[in-house]
Amino acid sequence: MKLPFKRLITLVAGTALAGLVHAADLKEIRIAVPDLSAGSQHSGGGVTDVLRTQQIYEKAFADQGIKIQWNYFKGAGPVINEAFANGQVDLAYLGDLAAIIGRANGLDTRLLSATARGVKQYLGVVPGSGIKTLQDLKGKRIAVFRGTASQLSFDSALASQGLSEKDFKVINLDYSAASAALAAKQIDATWGSSSLSALQAKGLADLPLTTKDLGGAGSIQAVLVGSGKFVDAHPEVIAQVLKAQQQAVQWLTDDNNKQAYIDLVSGLASYPPVILGNDLKNEKLSELFPSTLDPEFLGKLQDSVDLAAKERLIRKPFKVSEWVVPGLQAAGL
Repeated sequence: MKLPFKRLITLVAGTALAGLVHAADLKEIRIAVPDLSAGSQHSGGGVTDVLRTQQIYEKAFADQGIKIQWNYFKGAGPVINEAFANGQVDLAYLGDLAAIIGRANGLDTRLLSATARGVKQYLGVVPGSGIKTLQDLKGKRIAVFRGTASQLSFDSALASQGLSEKDFKVINLDYSAASAALAAKQIDATWGSSSLSALQAKGLADLPLTTKDLGGAGSIQAVLVGSGKFVDAHPEVIAQVLKAQQQAVQWLTDDNNKQAYIDLVSGLASYPPVILGNDLKNEKLSELFPSTLDPEFLGKLQDSVDLAAKERLIRKPFKVSEWVVPGLQAAGL
């Protein structure tokens, strides 16, 4: 049963938090987002682009004098985890692996919300190579951005085919470097997002398969996490953040807004709209972007934790149920 936000605040705060710093003492909320843009503007895709362009957080906290600081990181998850460790950010929108690595490595983060689920990843290969399956790549050079959701996606996709990274010559390159290397035929393949369609359109890559072709194996989940110190000190702010975020989620999960969303992200990220349009052609936004920490989402996140441990991306697994801020799951958030 979903609980109202007043009840949520009580659940999150608890008597143990009485007397801690409250919103009146807070001057700004620092939010980290991986920067996926290819241009001069910033884009994290998904709910972050909706939140920022509609200034939802800014409006929600304006009367309290709390400023919103958006911090975009080209280094994606690994750099954001460093920022968490250095106390430079309060909240972060992350893909599953980066959030999992941070938690497993001792970062005191709290799971606050789902932000995406079932996001496709693509295999990009040198055109004319004849590579059609992951099996065809055995022994070849493939670029993967380590420490990001793409790496866990790749490992999950491989596991579904009875393979592992040991079967390939895996090279650690960020998304831009991987695209450049593939275009120059310095590698045989790369694993990444729909942005690889830009190379395909120029005849510089073939895209023989996606995670959809693997029955969903390797699809990515994304989350909102918060610094444990910040969450504990400002439970009422966290409740307000989640309430405000729902405005963006409601817009984003309305399938009537698909084209508007495509235009929004494409404009911010400097990608041709056809790329995201093709990526979402057979997708429903209502299925991609729910924010609820429901049993299915948490179960898949636990599977990701266990796989990361098995592939030695983290030292040992942990229980996702203990990562969730008390009260959020019960509140249906």
